[in-house]
Amino acid sequence: MKKYGILLICIVFSMAAMAQKAVINFEKKTYDFGKVKEEDGKITTTFSFKNEGNSPLVINRVQASCGCTTPTWTKEPIEPGKSGSIVVTYNPLGRPGIFVKTITVYSNATDEQTILIIKGDVIPKQAVDENAYPINMHGLLLKSKVIQMNNIEKGKSTTRSIEIKNGTNAMVLPVIENLPPYISVSTFPVSLKPKEEGKINFTFKSKNCSEWGPISNNLYLNYNGQKVKSEDNKILVVANVVEDFSNMTLDQKRKAPIIEIPKRIIDLGAIKSGSKKIVKYTVYNKGENPLEIRRIINNNRELTVRQTKLSVKSGKNAEITVELNGGLLPQGNYKRSFTIQTNDPDNSFMILVLSWKEEK
Repeated sequence: MKKYGILLICIVFSMAAMAQKAVINFEKKTYDFGKVKEEDGKITTTFSFKNEGNSPLVINRVQASCGCTTPTWTKEPIEPGKSGSIVVTYNPLGRPGIFVKTITVYSNATDEQTILIIKGDVIPKQAVDENAYPINMHGLLLKSKVIQMNNIEKGKSTTRSIEIKNGTNAMVLPVIENLPPYISVSTFPVSLKPKEEGKINFTFKSKNCSEWGPISNNLYLNYNGQKVKSEDNKILVVANVVEDFSNMTLDQKRKAPIIEIPKRIIDLGAIKSGSKKIVKYTVYNKGENPLEIRRIINNNRELTVRQTKLSVKSGKNAEITVELNGGLLPQGNYKRSFTIQTNDPDNSFMILVLSWKEEK
């Protein structure tokens, strides 16, 4: 009976711990701007939310699916019962037509990731010819210099185009330089007569790409034998390579890997300015099939993140080592997060957090 009593106490404490979580509840998760005019400039909407949990809510990161969408959000912890907001701004310049953009909210809530959506239809401005192609690359005129591929399922391909015009008085043969093996390009027509319009197609072949998650590539547009690499002729191609779990069978789901990291948030307390600290997170695979660590996404210059394994067998574990270089920051309180991308269908992205206080 004593053993069962201890077990009951453990269960009660476990349930109590689970109950002490932040719960993020948005008033809306999708906003339709409807028809908007390109010449009216940037458009903005606010996604309000409330913490309906029992502990402070912290928004760790908010990531938009493209550079044309800019989010700002409540940075300080939101106490239980209090509210916060995420303001999303979309720039329609050079982006006529229907758009659908996603904004991913990463937090310490029970739902660690929340997807917000903005959409609408940009009515192109009736502009004079010189404004129809706002970007001038040494005589080649473009409507945009950023190619947004958005989410691409691993193994599939996506094609996006930009419209161009020959603004010179000579025949032009456009060439895209610095192509990685997973991006191909075709130009129609191949050569442009003076003042002739055309387009360049960019195809992203994810099966040829060894990376996962957000990927960006700097390409360069030259013509007639030029070999220039500068900001003036740079084209940015952005994509997010993801895994599609929607077609998994019940048996595949049953055998799927299950990632477990007992301690996702580590507080180092006070550290001396200029010192370095080593922190280790243990990653367990509680599922049947191997857990594949697709990628670790770290955008913090003061953190160096390494893993011991890319594949973790059932019942085994691996370590993620984080080196903190405190010398890069002034005194103050800090919290940094990075993301692990795996093949766990229920936790394909997991956020780990490191906090500390920098002092003399």
